[in-house]
Amino acid sequence: MPITDLVAPEAILPALKVNSKKQALQELAAKAAELTGQNERSVFEVLLQREKLGTTAVGYGVAIPHGKLPKLEKIFGLFARLDRPIDFEAMDGQPVDLVFLLLAPEGAGADHLKALARIARLLRDQDIAKKLRASRDAQAIYSVLALPPASAA
Repeated sequence: MPITDLVAPEAILPALKVNSKKQALQELAAKAAELTGQNERSVFEVLLQREKLGTTAVGYGVAIPHGKLPKLEKIFGLFARLDRPIDFEAMDGQPVDLVFLLLAPEGAGADHLKALARIARLLRDQDIAKKLRASRDAQAIYSVLALPPASAA
């Protein structure tokens, strides 16, 4: 299942301008709410609650904020390349500039975890991350996300 099943071309923000982790989550929640028809405050609260459990920054300048919503019909992804890196409280101390938001229905179970794992694998690939950082528009970013995995393990 390709990443493009999770993220649509209109769910890509090629140069999001934010100054903090909280502001990033607010902007992502607003865009996700707009695209899914969910309540913006609910999306933001779910993301904030998850961050309180521990940062969703996975290292190498990448964060994967995620959460589950009761009224969501299917797994939804939103990708943002930040205009400039921000502190996301990453374990490796590196600022984050690539953010993949993942929302799942309350009962998604294993599908939610599989999607998280796929996103993490993709964004940990330094070649992919480098291409995403070099891409300046949504179509270019989408093309990189649509690339077949280097190793179909």
